[in-house]
Amino acid sequence: MTRRTPPALAGRLLDITRIYHEPDIERFPRAQQVLARFPAAERIEVPSHQANPGLYGNAGNVEDWVRIKREVLVLGEKKGLSARRNERSSDWIAPSTANGCAMACSYCYVPRRKGYANPITVFANIERITGYLERHAARQGVKPEPNQCDPVDWVYDIGENSDCSADAMVSDNVADLVELFGRLPNAKASFATKLVNPALLDYQPRGGTRIRFSLMPEQTSRVVDVRTSKISDRIAALDDFVDAGYEVHLNFSPVVVHENWLADWAELLQQIADGTTVRTRRQLAAEVIFLTHNQDLHDVNLGWHPTGEELLWRPDLQQAKRSQNGQWNVRYKSPWKGRWVDQLRDLIATTLPDCRIRYAF
Repeated sequence: MTRRTPPALAGRLLDITRIYHEPDIERFPRAQQVLARFPAAERIEVPSHQANPGLYGNAGNVEDWVRIKREVLVLGEKKGLSARRNERSSDWIAPSTANGCAMACSYCYVPRRKGYANPITVFANIERITGYLERHAARQGVKPEPNQCDPVDWVYDIGENSDCSADAMVSDNVADLVELFGRLPNAKASFATKLVNPALLDYQPRGGTRIRFSLMPEQTSRVVDVRTSKISDRIAALDDFVDAGYEVHLNFSPVVVHENWLADWAELLQQIADGTTVRTRRQLAAEVIFLTHNQDLHDVNLGWHPTGEELLWRPDLQQAKRSQNGQWNVRYKSPWKGRWVDQLRDLIATTLPDCRIRYAF
């Protein structure tokens, strides 16, 4: 079988020279694996992965945003384990096996953690996390009725605060999760990604992992999707991941509105239709999420990537709205946004008629 998935971007994304780690981290086999993977890296002991004097809370790091993402790794232990109800893209948010990211999307909602740049943190107590998830899934039993997350399985988001495709370049945590959900009855893993990592094609998902490839028009992605796979490469990988046993969905997020946005989306949707097989298109489902931005993130972005803000910060199109956590965000104005959501829904229904929309807002 011929694969169209391009080579991984590990050489460009990661060149780890410093590893911040909690005390006695080598008691975990997973930590030993990660340290052995980067033997030349300087090791710096810190009180905890969050109490990190070299990174945490250092706003000046915004000037070294990309360098920190490329060169720094954090190793810690995940202390509190809980699965949080979600009921949007998943039934549950699984306890993290990593957080942070090697990529640098300028709309990311968690950029200020660990010194703004937010490099990858790997949690080394993977056996405890997978054990918790296996027990939690067993307690749920059979899903009583279909919902927008899945008609059959309880869905666990395993990548809320990281990109699992990038995490898999650092440790085997993602491989362990895919193996776990490949054998659990009534449960399915899910994560969104902007990175094509061919190593995941060699895992054995057995239909137990849903990958949600994030897509947006190429021209917009070139500006705001910093250090990610090209949109064309993500589309080219869809068939390969279906063939490898994954459920593949699309994450149309964020939808960034500008003067030619709808024409750009029409072109993107046609590229997906033309670049995938019937088998792939028939199992597609999509989430549609229009951009949410905020003043603090806007100010941070002006310090490292002001060009992106020309697309993301549009006071003429946006209005302030308080979020569920009490923060003030900016979203596209009502009722314009409602009309735009309907226009994009109609476009998807016309170009990708087999792709159901799980939710749109």
